Amino acid sequence: MSPGREEKPSASLAAMRIAQTLIDEMVAHAREDLPNECCGMVGGIGGEARTVRRAANAEASPLRYSIDAKEQFRLMREIEEAGEELAGIYHSHTKSAAYPSQTDVNLAGWPDAVYLIVSLAGPEAPDVKGFWIRDGEISDVELLVE
Repeated sequence: MSPGREEKPSASLAAMRIAQTLIDEMVAHAREDLPNECCGMVGGIGGEARTVRRAANAEASPLRYSIDAKEQFRLMREIEEAGEELAGIYHSHTKSAAYPSQTDVNLAGWPDAVYLIVSLAGPEAPDVKGFWIRDGEISDVELLVE
């Protein structure tokens, strides 16, 4: 735990409430950015996702994603100005399952954010799942879709 940060009690057991419209927005972004992975940030309050903020994939790659530091700063400022916190980070997998890759695990730098993955492996049936990635460990997050 970093100095000055409070430990979130049993966060690994928590679920994320998310509206179907936000899921649909992430899936639409994933489809629009094909053949590359898409990415973005999710703002929310108290375990509830409220906004999806699209980002450009600085990698422009079908195999990995990153958000440019300036864009990341801008999106974080927008989230905070809306009275939200960073609830999640999303990206797509264009041909693989909605499960974190080793690269996703290695690059996961926000332990208090839910990592949402949109899989387009079955193009007609996109799959969206959530995960905590902390200290190299992956835990499922139940998505309560409303």
